[in-house]
Amino acid sequence: MNVAARLPRRKKAAVGADPADLLAWYDRHRRALPWRARKGERTPPYAVWLSEIMLQQTTVKTVGPYYAKFLAKWPTVESLAQSPLDDVLRAWAGLGYYARARNLHACAIAVVERHGGVFPDDMEALRALPGIGDYTAAAVGSIAFDLPAVPVDGNVERVVTRLFAVDEELPAAKPEIKRLATSLMPSSRTGDFAQAMMDLGATICTPKKPACALCPWNDDCVARARGEQENYPRKAPKREGKLRRGAAFVVLRADAKGNMQVLLRQRPEKGLLGAMTEVPGSDWSHDFDVATALDAAPKFAKAKWRKLAGEVTHVFTHFPLALTVFVTQVPKTAAAPKGARWVETAHLRDEALPNVMRKVLSAALD
Repeated sequence: MNVAARLPRRKKAAVGADPADLLAWYDRHRRALPWRARKGERTPPYAVWLSEIMLQQTTVKTVGPYYAKFLAKWPTVESLAQSPLDDVLRAWAGLGYYARARNLHACAIAVVERHGGVFPDDMEALRALPGIGDYTAAAVGSIAFDLPAVPVDGNVERVVTRLFAVDEELPAAKPEIKRLATSLMPSSRTGDFAQAMMDLGATICTPKKPACALCPWNDDCVARARGEQENYPRKAPKREGKLRRGAAFVVLRADAKGNMQVLLRQRPEKGLLGAMTEVPGSDWSHDFDVATALDAAPKFAKAKWRKLAGEVTHVFTHFPLALTVFVTQVPKTAAAPKGARWVETAHLRDEALPNVMRKVLSAALD
């Protein structure tokens, strides 16, 4: 009889999934990452926290240069706490999900004010810090302090759902996945175990064509025995947000030296892209009417607006966006409206511009 045919269609314990096997595999194949301590050493909590915040919904390849830049500029949590938020947002620009940068700064301040600049080695105290939820607390607690916690990211979810054949769909399955992951946790080396689970999902138990023959738990994996590895984790159908539209207004002027400048302003601190830099624009809505778009344009005497062909598109987590871009050039004597400022186009790389605004400026300045 086929082995898969004998397996019950239910969540079952992966009998024999020994954490010692995973740790032995990790000792041989652990990834060398900029924020990871060498074998036998423990990663400082600041490094764990900084990297984990950056890695949320972002790839290791993308995060590497940002992590190095942040660590060079702010080598300690105290130095990060003392920096203006604007500087942090500028350094973060391009990583996306900008609430993470604001929470990063707020958390650094809280660590300094509440804990004297030392990350607490207590799960509840970690969870009480701004921007630190269950996952980040578990990551810092286990990796930096060897506390008994398992951080469950997308890689770990994939490993656990395949190992136990968890048929419940995400996100509803998250509590069960957390329980099962915790059931695998060893009594020691919890930090190495957490990183081993992450590495296993990132390098072996991949979303497509997992290298099951190389997995230390291949004999214990229920999904593999059924030949259904790529069917896990089960995911509920994703609801696509409704398209929003709007207008972006790129105002240019040449200063007294002939340097081209562009008008920028800061978004409100609360809400989407909070405190980031942008060109002036309209509201983003489902019923945006391009015929009346210039009603929202900044007011300059005799400004002649040119509408660019096509639209600049961007996809946020909850909705796609399409922006119509208008461009004008005003005299060098034109003053910036209240709340706005002129910035040389040569210095735009130093501004805290989200990717959607960089797309707008690229379209207007090319």
